[in-house]
Amino acid sequence: MQSMTYFAGNASPKVGEAVSARHGGTLGKSELVRFANSEIKVRILQEVTDTPCVIIQSLSNPTSERVLELAFYLDALRREGAASVDVIIPYLGYARQNIQHLPGECVSAHVIISLIESLGARSVTTIDIHDEATAGVFTVPFTNLSALPLLAHEMKKTIAVEHTLVGSPDQGGVERARGFAEAFYEGGTAPDLIVIEKKRNLEGVHDSQAVELYGDVTGKDIILVDDVATSGGTMLHAAQLCLDKGARQVYTAVVHADFGEGIIEKIGNAKLFQGWYTTNTIEEPSKKLKAYPLFHQIGIDSLL
Repeated sequence: MQSMTYFAGNASPKVGEAVSARHGGTLGKSELVRFANSEIKVRILQEVTDTPCVIIQSLSNPTSERVLELAFYLDALRREGAASVDVIIPYLGYARQNIQHLPGECVSAHVIISLIESLGARSVTTIDIHDEATAGVFTVPFTNLSALPLLAHEMKKTIAVEHTLVGSPDQGGVERARGFAEAFYEGGTAPDLIVIEKKRNLEGVHDSQAVELYGDVTGKDIILVDDVATSGGTMLHAAQLCLDKGARQVYTAVVHADFGEGIIEKIGNAKLFQGWYTTNTIEEPSKKLKAYPLFHQIGIDSLL
C-alpha cells in the first residue's frame, strides 16, 4: 500500500509537521499565494498522482479564510490526481452555529460540511466538536476525537486529585466535564460534578452570565472544563462564582484556544486562575500564551 502524503494549511503547520513525522515522513510541498486584492490561491508543488493524501487545517481565526484555503487544497489535490484526500480539522470552526437560534439565521456548520464533502473529501476527522449531534450531518466517514484525556493526564502531574472537583461552566457541557473526570480520577472514585448555570443573551454576541452554582466548592481546587473559549466570559464568570462560594483556587481545561483580540491579556491579568490548560488545535496564540505562566499548551499530534 502506498504511504500517505501529508499537507498542512497555514493554520496548522506545527501539527502537520508533528503528525507527518510520527508517520515517518515530511510534509508535502505546497504554497499559498496572496494577491493584492485579498484573494488567495493554493498550489501543490510535488507529484501526488495516485497518492493518498491528507490535509490538516484548523478552521480558526481568520476563520473564513481558513475555510477557503481548505477548500482550495481539496480542489488542487483532486485536480493533481490524488488517489484520495482525507481531511483532519483539529478545530472545526463554525461548529457552534449548528442550529437556528433565531428566525432567519443560516446554519453555518451545515454549509461548511456540505462544502468539504462536495469537494471530494473521503473522510473528516476533528477534535472535540462542539456538539456531537453535528456528526449526523456528515455523509462521509467522520471521526470526533477527544483531547480531554490528554489535558486530564497532564494536569494530574501537578494538581492533587484528592482535593479537586471537576465542573462544567454551563449546563450544556456536563457530559464533556464527565469525560474529563473519568480520565482525571482514573483508578479512583470520581466525586459528583459541580455545575454552573449560565444565562445567555441570544440577541448579543459572547454575552452570558453565570447565575448559580450547584455543588459545594468550599476549600476545594476546581477544574472547569470546556471545549472552546473565545471571549473568555463564560470561564471568567464561572471562576469568580466558584471563588465567591469558597473555592481555594480555579484551573481550566479548554481544548480549543479560539481567543478573540485582547482576550489572552484579559484572562492573564484577571488573577482568577491558578492554571489554564489548552491544546495546540489552534496554533495562532502560541507566542502570546507563553507571555503568561498560567497558560499551558499541550500538543495533539499523538491523537492523530
